[in-house]
Amino acid sequence: MPVLHRLIPVLAAGLLAAPAVAAELAPHACLTKAEQRVAVAEHHAIPLAEAVKILRTHGHRAELVRARLCRHGEKLAYVLTLLPRSGKVTRLTVDAANGEVINGR
Repeated sequence: MPVLHRLIPVLAAGLLAAPAVAAELAPHACLTKAEQRVAVAEHHAIPLAEAVKILRTHGHRAELVRARLCRHGEKLAYVLTLLPRSGKVTRLTVDAANGEVINGR
């Protein structure tokens, strides 16, 4: 029984923290396929193929493994997972409006 008394405050703190964690993730939430099509149709984002083409002209010659269109603050950004010849998986965040690299690792 004493273990239960110690466990209840821990569980309560976890439940209270969950909305705060969800609020932190919401601004960077990724769009669904339907939302992506609307964003491209309304010219809020360039098509993924165009973003990849811009990257290739800037020397990023890696195989595209995964691409997501996500909210990045007030803007949209492509979060790209790339596999270069070296075999080391990299992730780039690309501004969806103009194809410029925001950050990468």
